[in-house]
Amino acid sequence: MLDLTQDVRTLTAAIVDIESVSGAERLLADEVARALGALPHLTIDRSGETVVARTTFGRPERVLIAGHLDTVPVHGNLPSRVEGDLLYGCGTSDMKAGVAVALKLAATVPAPNRDVTYVFYDCEEIEAERNGLTRVARDHADWLAADFAVLMEPTDGVIEGGCQGTLRADVLVTGRRAHSARSWFGVNAIHGIEPVLARLNAYQARQPVVDGLRYHEGLNAVGVRGGVAGNVIPDSCVVTVNYRFAPDLSLEQAREHVREVFDGFEVSFTDGAPAARPGLTHPVAAAFAAAVGGEPRAKLGWTDVARFAALGVPAVNYGPGDPNLAHQQGEYVSLSRIVESERAMVDWLTK
Repeated sequence: MLDLTQDVRTLTAAIVDIESVSGAERLLADEVARALGALPHLTIDRSGETVVARTTFGRPERVLIAGHLDTVPVHGNLPSRVEGDLLYGCGTSDMKAGVAVALKLAATVPAPNRDVTYVFYDCEEIEAERNGLTRVARDHADWLAADFAVLMEPTDGVIEGGCQGTLRADVLVTGRRAHSARSWFGVNAIHGIEPVLARLNAYQARQPVVDGLRYHEGLNAVGVRGGVAGNVIPDSCVVTVNYRFAPDLSLEQAREHVREVFDGFEVSFTDGAPAARPGLTHPVAAAFAAAVGGEPRAKLGWTDVARFAALGVPAVNYGPGDPNLAHQQGEYVSLSRIVESERAMVDWLTK
């Protein structure tokens, strides 16, 4: 059983050493549920491999602290090991160090100044429909009710507000099929993607300031599909583009922008997720920022804060891991950074 009385650095290593690749989190979820279930000030609920623990003191504010239990596949990087101030191992940065901090808060702050909901969820690293937050939001939305949420994603100890939205679209270029020995009878669709690439190369990405944070958008080709056979001039070619957009745009506005960029081509959308505004203007968020310190920055990427935003809960990303190390075989986290994150969040919930 996980020992929540041990130092947060030792606890992090113990959590890392419980393998929990996406879809196989049960052992770790069971350990988390047992450890939290032993704390009398918490009420425990569970959905699949997602564990939710809540205080019910009737405080005027409720905050939610969430972290995912799963990791990408292990790649010769378990068990964990310590070298100086660094803890190496699968999931150390993304995001078992954050999970350890949240578990320590649950154990060591039994009477917080705000009611707290702790959410430890499964399947974040894979397709969205399997994400534990998606399931809980659908089946038990009341479990996620809060005035403010902190997602313990790796941010290297800096608050990252909101997140970018993302969409993927297929831009179709058509031609006319012909035998490659008589290519002049056809129109080569692969050759025809040149105008699409030219528009992408000339594209000037926006850098809007949203609620005080500067975001940097991006529109890029991420795939090309074309070709029929080695002796056929292809009559179609598809360029797949990915648009990362700032939270001042809705998903539909982002789609309309992509349509405008590729005006004259057939555009179909294959995937999309909305952005989330920073949420730093809420009084609870201001208190959190004061406790953590530092200069908040925009989250350049998509995270589950967007799921909380869709539920009307302002949210930020904050965790001790370094996002640049996520998913690497040599992934590690600074032990001193874990301690700093724990201290900051204890201050927030006690002062």
